[in-house]
Amino acid sequence: MWKVLPLAIGVKLAVFGLLKMYQGWWKYVSLGDILMLAKALAIASAAFLAANIFFLGDVFPRSIYVMDFGIALLILGGARGSVRIFRETNQTRQAKRKTINVIIMGAGDTGEMLCREITKNPNLPFRVIGFLDDAAYKRGLRIHGIPVLGPISSAQDMVNTHNVKQFMIAMPSASKEDTRRVVEIAKQTGVPTKILPAIESILAGEVSLNSLREVSINDLLGRQAVELDMQSIGRFLEDQTILVTGAGGSIGSEICRQVMRFNPNKLLMVERGETPLFFIDRELKRKYEDKEIIPFIADVTERETMERIFATHRPQVVIHAAAYKHVPLMESHPWQAVLNNVIGTQQVAELSGEFGVKSFVLISTDKAVNPTSVMGATKRVTELYILAANKRFTNTDFNAVRFGNVLGSNGSVVPIFRDQIRRGGPVTVTHPEMTRFFMTIPEASQLVLQAAAFGDSGRVFVLDMGEPVKISDLAKDMIRLTGLDESEIEIVYTGMRPGEKLFEELSLDEESLDKTNHKKIFIGFHADTDLVLLDEFFDGLIDSAQRANAADIRTHLKGIIPPYKYTPPDNIISIEDARSQKAEARK
Repeated sequence: MWKVLPLAIGVKLAVFGLLKMYQGWWKYVSLGDILMLAKALAIASAAFLAANIFFLGDVFPRSIYVMDFGIALLILGGARGSVRIFRETNQTRQAKRKTINVIIMGAGDTGEMLCREITKNPNLPFRVIGFLDDAAYKRGLRIHGIPVLGPISSAQDMVNTHNVKQFMIAMPSASKEDTRRVVEIAKQTGVPTKILPAIESILAGEVSLNSLREVSINDLLGRQAVELDMQSIGRFLEDQTILVTGAGGSIGSEICRQVMRFNPNKLLMVERGETPLFFIDRELKRKYEDKEIIPFIADVTERETMERIFATHRPQVVIHAAAYKHVPLMESHPWQAVLNNVIGTQQVAELSGEFGVKSFVLISTDKAVNPTSVMGATKRVTELYILAANKRFTNTDFNAVRFGNVLGSNGSVVPIFRDQIRRGGPVTVTHPEMTRFFMTIPEASQLVLQAAAFGDSGRVFVLDMGEPVKISDLAKDMIRLTGLDESEIEIVYTGMRPGEKLFEELSLDEESLDKTNHKKIFIGFHADTDLVLLDEFFDGLIDSAQRANAADIRTHLKGIIPPYKYTPPDNIISIEDARSQKAEARK
């Protein structure tokens, strides 16, 4: 034994050196390191056996090599692991005075990762006392020594029994409905709740496990986010010159961000607001230093300015997002709605046709369907105008994209509610029965690009947005997400404002919806009689807007869009009548 011991040690040292076993940091040792250690010892044992057979005449029984491997693995692995165990135990002991009890909802891979991060990081003031999970087979099991205590519905009992101070939701693959249910259960306990981002975001480096965030209203969208065909969008936009109007707005700026992901040749950003244009320009140029990004402070209604941009840069794709969108303001200023929304679209669409743009996409709204507001009516006029332009300019594909409210966009209901809650309330809702369709800003922006990439023309694309959401329920959800309730933040119903609808629709009664290659996107077809009415009343509409004659504007809008209804402020319907109308409409 003593004679061959130097050989055994020498072989192990050589193998460990070749496999870089001395470069590991023992305080971070993991199962992967132990497996690598076993591999190195197996190679060393095989080399030692070969040396004995060929040079020493095989002086040991075979069991010696197996025992040598097992004992070496036990001692070396134990030595490495003991350093990590001592370090983490010591950190846990030091941190015990300042930790709060938490329960992780979700005993899957993400929950395990979160638990491991909390356990090993002394800077996190948490102590995981258990998991909750609805999978019955996980009950009674332990993850890193921490038990799965029961189903998620037992959250209140856990709070009472274990003095829980915070819930952490680690269920990124759960559906929106399940997430809503889990958040609701957690909120009913009165304990603060945070949610872990999707594991894909963590692995992509966008967030870390330290960045647990408050539950977002986006988590309660009520449906799964729509996933689009990013490959077809990429093929369509790559190496193209893209012009985006309204580039400083919530949707316009997000479209610019999405466009830059697909390696365009050039991005032209048109916006008349200096400050929002400055910020999106700075953001994109910092991120895409090698790309040509050109901002233009310009008004889409100024033909000469827009013509210079088209003539100089020859865009191949135009995305028209510039528009006034706030319903009550446009009811007070109907001529501005026509001048900006209608004339602006007319100018950009005509220039797109005249300069041979490949694809023009108009961003429309669900308020254009059976409109009751000037804003909605003008957007319906723009839909009809680009359909007419598609017949007039045959070398350009003209399409529109129609979707509902966008969560978190400038001036939308979510930031308004958030600000009201921050100030202690009240939260103002116009009507307890009012409903809206909602989507996220990235969804809306990608939908626009998807529509452009379809290669169709003369279409209005409609997104299947799931079930509409009650605005009053949205307000209640947002109040509960802050850890408060309606006894602390009051909800006040202020009555419907001029031009508002009790509920929105995504398609007209006479529209037949056809499928596209994407199961969540549909095409609305229109009767040619709509374009006849547009041709008959369009010039009069423009003339009345230039004269700022509100009555004439509404008359001409009614001529183009027979379903358009103007409801004066003193004729707002009652709640009972509104409910009856809604029930009748659903029939």
